[in-house]
Amino acid sequence: MAYPRAFFTRLAQIVGLSVALAACAPIERNHGFAPTDDELSQIVVGVDTRDSVAETVGAPSAAGVMRDTAWYYVSSAWTTVAYRAPEETDRQVVAISFDEGGTVRNIERFGLEDGRVITLNRRVTESNVKGISFVRQLLGNIGNFSAADALGD
Repeated sequence: MAYPRAFFTRLAQIVGLSVALAACAPIERNHGFAPTDDELSQIVVGVDTRDSVAETVGAPSAAGVMRDTAWYYVSSAWTTVAYRAPEETDRQVVAISFDEGGTVRNIERFGLEDGRVITLNRRVTESNVKGISFVRQLLGNIGNFSAADALGD
């Protein structure tokens, strides 16, 4: 039995429309981990320590800068639709700070609405060797020193 040409045309249209609709479906991605409010309610400020927090909610992937005075748990959700750039739809940052003895001092949760855009200041020293290759710079230093420079006299 032969199918009419209109059948194949209609089938191609249905397949094409299905592929186009599937391509526009949003893609959801989740990154990181932030403890839930139920998990955080098990931590008692002034009583729990780093070890008990690690047992309750796990150790974080980021700690305070230069000192271990705080633990940060960060999670974010991203949505990508079709050809557009990914957009961050949710961010949770849980900060658990500790005193000098390692006891929990404070627990805070920050969301995407609490974030601020920070302008980076790029202070880069300009190179004064434009147009000179590395080899030429290296060979250019031959003969530009004396024995007194090498001996420190």
